[in-house]
Amino acid sequence: MIDFFTEFPEISRSGLRDIKNAIDNAFRSFSRSYGESIENFFDPLLWFLIWFEKLLVNTPWPIIMLIIASLCYLGSRNWKLPLAAILTFTLIGYLGMWEDTMSTIALISVATLLCIIIGMPLGIWMARYDRVQKTLNPLLDVMQTIPIFVYLLPVLMLLGIGKVPGLIAICVYAMPPIIRLTNLGIRLVDKDILEAANAFGADSKQRLIEVQIPLALPNIFAGINQTIMMALAMVVIASMIGVRGLGIPVLQAIQNQYLALGLMNGLAIVALAIIFDRSLQRYGERLQKHNNGHKND
Repeated sequence: MIDFFTEFPEISRSGLRDIKNAIDNAFRSFSRSYGESIENFFDPLLWFLIWFEKLLVNTPWPIIMLIIASLCYLGSRNWKLPLAAILTFTLIGYLGMWEDTMSTIALISVATLLCIIIGMPLGIWMARYDRVQKTLNPLLDVMQTIPIFVYLLPVLMLLGIGKVPGLIAICVYAMPPIIRLTNLGIRLVDKDILEAANAFGADSKQRLIEVQIPLALPNIFAGINQTIMMALAMVVIASMIGVRGLGIPVLQAIQNQYLALGLMNGLAIVALAIIFDRSLQRYGERLQKHNNGHKND
């Protein structure tokens, strides 16, 4: 095999160096020109995240537990999961991880909300147009496979260390499932049902809102579930750039070889993942049974 660098050492190395310098200089110029405007653009998001985090941290723990238990019951319609959630959060509070857990829940909640707001319309757009699906699929593949630090570097250079870069990194990594499964859910809606809606005079907007989205909800909730799981997997990475939460003690444990600290906070992240996963999974199963019941009728 011919080694290009051996055959043309001066041309290849100087050309590669020129390309790298051009990219670096272009990005520095962009950062200096538009960095402040980009920071101002994300200020409302930062304000909302800080406000929500303070709200959870300052809310009395019995109210937080009641809300979490209620949400678990609404999702599962079973008393076992709410009881397990209450016991889990009681143990988290007893071990002194309450504030970090609330910070993590705030971060994951805002990230998931952003992923839903951006991801669902993109999934619907993909389902409506095959050309859009062909265009977005490679981009989604890149978002899921590119190393996190590769796209974290330009974000940090633009916005610095803080909550917003961590939130952006989480959203980039966690958004593809909600986009893909929204697209899949809408494409799987039975064509006979759509033809019946057309026969009753429904336009495209009515078909989407009243027929396709309700029938695609099990897949959409499966996408939300996966998005939350992937967002929780990013908690430790986000802590590396100054985001508060359960990831910071885990990072400290890795740096200082504190096994107990790392295990406790790591298990707290796992516990949150299990609670969210079981609640949304059961709710998705109930939606699926409901839709199947309507089909049988």
